[in-house]
Amino acid sequence: MKGTNILTRTLEIATILSFLGVIVVVLIQILSRYLPYTAIWTEELTRFLFIYSISFGAPLALKNKEFISVDILTGLLPQKIKEIYEAFIYLVVVVLSLVIAFYGYTFISVGRGQTSATMALDMSIIHASITISFIFIAIYSIVHVITILSSPKERSES
Repeated sequence: MKGTNILTRTLEIATILSFLGVIVVVLIQILSRYLPYTAIWTEELTRFLFIYSISFGAPLALKNKEFISVDILTGLLPQKIKEIYEAFIYLVVVVLSLVIAFYGYTFISVGRGQTSATMALDMSIIHASITISFIFIAIYSIVHVITILSSPKERSES
């Protein structure tokens, strides 16, 4: 899917940049201990960059099916039932993600007008990470459902 390839690449770049930002800011914090310059904003920026690296990385983990799953019982199911079960799980993830994204969007308004302690960043920017993350998780879950239901899997004979 062309659209998801662009989305995936964008999320990969955003994850890399935000995590590189964490590394750079932590290095500045470490170096500032030995220099006459005191960087009081580094702890806060590190936290915000880490939040966004998780927000961009979690949908990628779902896309690549890298979350932990217990498949002891599903391994015993017939292939067709297993596919239906997996599609059902992803549909539940879609619904849950959309609910969380909706309430995350309302949470953004709570942060509007509030600023962070040292950087004076509008907190609605930080609160937006919830909505961003769960919208992308919902998108990748929908893609998984479509993939599961549209392409018949090869039946392996045991």
